[in-house]
Amino acid sequence: RVELVESGGDSVQAGGSLTLSCAASGLTYHSYFMAWLRQAPGKEREGVAFIDGYGETGYADSVKGRFTISYDIAKNTLYLLMTNLDPEDTGMYVCVADEGPRLYGAPWSVYDYNFRGQGTQVTVSS
Repeated sequence: RVELVESGGDSVQAGGSLTLSCAASGLTYHSYFMAWLRQAPGKEREGVAFIDGYGETGYADSVKGRFTISYDIAKNTLYLLMTNLDPEDTGMYVCVADEGPRLYGAPWSVYDYNFRGQGTQVTVSS
């Protein structure tokens, strides 16, 4: 059984940095596709970043150059390093996964993932 547990969310000032973690169990990295999504009040769910089982990564245009996604195989943990944070980055960040190593069908940002965590809240104030 796959379980995903996020941590690291906090309230920060604009321009600050945070690192989110997603502890993963029940999955083998190279066989899964993983991503971070975010949901802000009044806004649609947004795909933030992904990493596939081959290590290929991708980002939403709004976070390119500021966010970095990575996976530590030894720790079975997915990370999202967020720098130069903006109030527009405020939202609930959710770690998701599905069998991979790549996705097929819908784009990763709108894909209906089988596995997801509870989320961790990020609030950026100006």
